[in-house]
Amino acid sequence: MAWNQPGNNGHDRDPWGSSNNNSGDSGGNNNKGGREQGPPDLDDIFRKLGKKLRGFGGGNKTPDNTGGSKGPAHNGRYVTLVAAAVVIVWAGSGFYTIKEAERGVVTRFGKFDRLVQPGLNWKPTFVDHVIPVNVESVRELAASGVMLTADENVVRVEMNVQYRVTDPERYLFSVTNADDSLRQATDSALRGVIGKYTMDRILTEGRTVVRNDTQRVLEETIRPYDMGITLLDVNFQAARPPEEVKAAFDDAIAARENEQQYIREAEAYANEVQPRANGHAQRILEEGRAYKTRTILEAQGQVQRFAKLLPEYKAAPEITRERLYLDSMERLLSHTRKVLISDKGSNNLMVLPLDQLLRNASATDATGKATSSSSLLPLPPLTKPAAGSVESSSSDTSSSGSVMDQRRANAQRGSTTRVGGE
Repeated sequence: MAWNQPGNNGHDRDPWGSSNNNSGDSGGNNNKGGREQGPPDLDDIFRKLGKKLRGFGGGNKTPDNTGGSKGPAHNGRYVTLVAAAVVIVWAGSGFYTIKEAERGVVTRFGKFDRLVQPGLNWKPTFVDHVIPVNVESVRELAASGVMLTADENVVRVEMNVQYRVTDPERYLFSVTNADDSLRQATDSALRGVIGKYTMDRILTEGRTVVRNDTQRVLEETIRPYDMGITLLDVNFQAARPPEEVKAAFDDAIAARENEQQYIREAEAYANEVQPRANGHAQRILEEGRAYKTRTILEAQGQVQRFAKLLPEYKAAPEITRERLYLDSMERLLSHTRKVLISDKGSNNLMVLPLDQLLRNASATDATGKATSSSSLLPLPPLTKPAAGSVESSSSDTSSSGSVMDQRRANAQRGSTTRVGGE
């Protein structure tokens, strides 16, 4: 029989002086002999716990084969196993893992307690609650809507906001919903910026300005809320008129593009024509200067020529006059193909169209080569003006005047000259 077997008829065999008091006192163990109480007995604790549980169940006992009943120790072992299993399950359920890109926000009974780093961690179940928050991924938020511009037009704008969570605690507990608050702030900032610019500028060259202004206003709006997020970029994706007026607006855009195209074409034409006109003007100026110089030099040459001719004229006027006449006629008749023949004693004037005859002769030439006019119809040599008068007409007005002057001079002398071929 064991030294500490219960029911030993009051004989205490416990070497530490403790005994089981079945009389129902609250301690259940008495300190005998003045010695201190030893460590508690686990079997005794679980046995008392089993008694209390059986008391809640009615205290029924199952008789054994010997006519007695099973003791409380057998039922206490069941309770112990159940309690141990509950404790093991409870402890095992407290293990959790935080990913590398996340941070764990631990709340104890609903109040923030601490931040948990990535890895395997443990928490007391039903006491602590862990909320993992991704702090490395880039999140996107889209904002769009129909907005009013400064010139009272309506435009549909789409914008994309990229941000990252930098403070998990502030992200979860600073506002009710940080993502929804950021969406509302983005919509407010975008509407405020769109209302400052006209529709043409928003749709054309003002896209960068709208983007920068929206990002600046959005950062100023969310800063007082301290939501634990950082804006990375704001992308102005699309701006277009509403579908109801899209056709008319497309026509306006096409007209504006045509206007710009015509302006560019006009500028290109101006850039092409202006240098050419400048060159032409410069050429005219140079030709004018050259003509001026040439005229001056020719006049000076004629003056020098007449200055040298004057002594000769004074020495022999008749011979000099005839020589001048012959030179002038030779110079004039060398540029005309028409010959005028005046018959003596007749008022008829014959005109030989030598130019037309020369053209016909050149067209009917078998060899296909044009023949010079001097070889077909040679002009008669000039003779001394003595008895007749024959004048040659030129298309040149100045030349005709010279011939008429000579003709009047010959008429005064009463001489006639015949020049030409029969």
